Amino acid sequence: GPTKDDRTKKVLAKYFEMPLVLHEPTLKHIEDFFARRNRPMLQVNIEQAHLPDGCEILPNRWGTAAGMWFQAKGKSVISLPGVPYEMKGIFSEEILPRIVERYSLNALYHRTVVTQGLGESFLAERIAPWEESLEKLDLSLAYLPAPGLVKLRIGSFRGKKDHDIIETKIQELQSIIPSLIIGYEDDTIALVVGKLLLKNKATVGTVESCTAGTLASALVEIPGSSGYFRGSLLTYHTALKSELLGIPLSFIEQHDVVSEEVSLRMAEEGRKRLKTDYCLSTTGIMGPSKGDSKDEVGTVWIGLSGPKGSYAKRFTFGDNRGRNIEMTTLAALNLLRLSMLDS
Repeated sequence: GPTKDDRTKKVLAKYFEMPLVLHEPTLKHIEDFFARRNRPMLQVNIEQAHLPDGCEILPNRWGTAAGMWFQAKGKSVISLPGVPYEMKGIFSEEILPRIVERYSLNALYHRTVVTQGLGESFLAERIAPWEESLEKLDLSLAYLPAPGLVKLRIGSFRGKKDHDIIETKIQELQSIIPSLIIGYEDDTIALVVGKLLLKNKATVGTVESCTAGTLASALVEIPGSSGYFRGSLLTYHTALKSELLGIPLSFIEQHDVVSEEVSLRMAEEGRKRLKTDYCLSTTGIMGPSKGDSKDEVGTVWIGLSGPKGSYAKRFTFGDNRGRNIEMTTLAALNLLRLSMLDS
């Protein structure tokens, strides 16, 4: 790196007794990097192009700090920049190919199944016999939980020769928990929902209170979302549910702002105003305080209005505001996914 606390390069150069010299290709890359951004290049950036003479330079097309591969006494020492996406890029494009070329390694082959709708312990209980069948085949299973999701990673140290066996076991899993599987590998619920909307030539909009636009943001993160996402009404304050959606304040006061009745009206009125095939609504208590609701922190109602009618579902999450918003967003998208699968 360019700052004084970045000592790694100098320490490694001293340890391997390699003087720092100007590496012209790295200097040219740094000059181009700043020119493309119309930013001045400082002396400290030029210093980044001084690299140990004798190590293998690993190009960094994402930033200015080059990676370095040192080889001595049958051992490899690899130095990478700390910026995560730069480190990951160099590792994927420069280091992994060299490792495969230079070392004889056991190959771990794995597939990942993404599930949503059931917690880790309940999911493990549901698929226990299937998991036991993996053990008999000397296949591994890892549970990788995240807020609202559990990924199941099935692996083999015998490499791709177990591909067909793993695919067969995934098909068996599909028959056991068909509605819980949302995708595979790096699939997200927003990506899966987007594909379903495009396939059905359907549009969607959101009316959000407790998620404050997070649900709309998740939908539009997917490239091509303009083909199905129409827009969002942000009704965070109770009064806006009346002003923007036409829901009488007396109705909200009668049923409570966080309720089945209000979430249904939000979805139905939003669908009319946004002129969409589907509309999702969110109203809940994210915390840390209860606000103007009668329910406890973590209580959420999600409404869905679509071609086959409207319904709402109650969820009870925890007391962490950030996680509550994230899990509400995932749950809403999953309701839409299940609704389209049933149609």
